[in-house]
Amino acid sequence: MNKFTSKKEAEISVGTHPLADAANQWQRQARRKREEAAQRALTEKAEKAEKVEVGADHLSSGDKKLAPLPSSLSPKQDHGGDSARSSWRQAGREELLAWRRPSRRPPLSSAEPVQEIPSCERRLNKVIAEAGCCSRRKADELIFAGRVSVNGEVERQAGRRISLDDTVCVDGKPLARAQQMLYLMLHKPVQVVSTAADPQGRQTVLSLVAREFPGVRLFPVGRLDYFSEGLILLTNDGRLAQRLMHPRHHLPKLYEVLVRNVVTQKALQTMRSGMRLAEGEELLPVEVTARSTASGCTLLRMVLRQGVNRQIRRMCRDLGLTILRLRRVAVGPLQLGTLAPGHYRPLEEAELVTLRRAVGLR
Repeated sequence: MNKFTSKKEAEISVGTHPLADAANQWQRQARRKREEAAQRALTEKAEKAEKVEVGADHLSSGDKKLAPLPSSLSPKQDHGGDSARSSWRQAGREELLAWRRPSRRPPLSSAEPVQEIPSCERRLNKVIAEAGCCSRRKADELIFAGRVSVNGEVERQAGRRISLDDTVCVDGKPLARAQQMLYLMLHKPVQVVSTAADPQGRQTVLSLVAREFPGVRLFPVGRLDYFSEGLILLTNDGRLAQRLMHPRHHLPKLYEVLVRNVVTQKALQTMRSGMRLAEGEELLPVEVTARSTASGCTLLRMVLRQGVNRQIRRMCRDLGLTILRLRRVAVGPLQLGTLAPGHYRPLEEAELVTLRRAVGLR
């Protein structure tokens, strides 16, 4: 291997090597190809611009015609100025694009009537649900199964709109008229099941109001366990009930919990910082305050923001606290107040408006 004493000698030696000549030739060919490609690109660009000018000049098909160019941009009066030529080409290009663009549908005139669905017409599945027959999802299943008829003919379209004059039958039985929306606040007593029915035959929250509203399909919103008491909402408004029970719209719930003996600050801090239940479920922090009673017990006021089953009882179990009484006194904007156990009352208009607003309904 040759060793060069200087950089200059190395460059001279490489320059005289046959491979150096081949490399230089390859570089010259590559440079020539790049120049030819650039020249072709310039030629194509000029041809496109010329086509646009020709299209702008000869655009006369149908009712489309070029608007007359301003006198200052007329080709005959163009004296070679670049700005005038550029403006003239731009005008031709815009006119050509306007001719190619599909025409939009003209807006309806004020004299033309707009067809609207009468307000008295409603969807078939909604009518069935509002009549208290079943839920809207179950109504869809009945319709698809061919068990619903409208004016004597089987209807399989759940979205069909019907009027008040139409006769709807489910399994051959005429459908009752739509029920009036009811919103009842009930103070559930202890040893009452907060479900619509109980397979063990225990008393349910619906049995407390069944005499006053016979035939109305009410259902409870949320749950309270068997030995808990307090506020529970009963309604036949499925949309509101769904919003109230959906985790996205979980309203804060306030509970009063009477526990035996004194609750330590360590236990309170554990609840406030969030804790893990013995079953492994992670809980959000709970707002809790404690107040001692004359009997030596502690009254806890706890605000829950998630729907874990029997959360308070399981928290107190893991912290070694014995619950003597558990009562729910508020759900969102609703307050139980002085309503006695086993009694109920309809929601006031202001309460209903505030409640619907809290879950994003109007």
